[in-house]
Amino acid sequence: MITYTFEKAGLTKEGIERLFHSVDWESASYPEDLYLAIMNSHSVATAWDGDQLVGLANALSDDSMAVYFHYVLTDPAYQGSGIGKTIMNMMLDRYEEMHTKVLVSYPKAVGFYESLGFEPEQTSTPMYVFSR
Repeated sequence: MITYTFEKAGLTKEGIERLFHSVDWESASYPEDLYLAIMNSHSVATAWDGDQLVGLANALSDDSMAVYFHYVLTDPAYQGSGIGKTIMNMMLDRYEEMHTKVLVSYPKAVGFYESLGFEPEQTSTPMYVFSR
């Protein structure tokens, strides 16, 4: 049975790293920084199968106008079972009053986010500066 929480207490560096490795995300290559990023997030919604972390979404927010959902991921062994949708709905409920809710999607996930009410913003372009 999958359980969901906003509690960070059970999160470990190893559990987060394992989940990120399961989806082959580069962030897993920086376990210390990744752990700090998750723990310092405004909020984190997680999905657990027993004591195994199987899904996670984090939010960065100014606590007034905007929230940015940076990481949203589900262990591939659990994808398609509604975990991603549940944790994103938890986040959308938590930040319902925010004026702006933002995320950057990989092309293959656009339909998933559109099903949750997200839509492309036609007058802006996501831009990045990666480590120099």
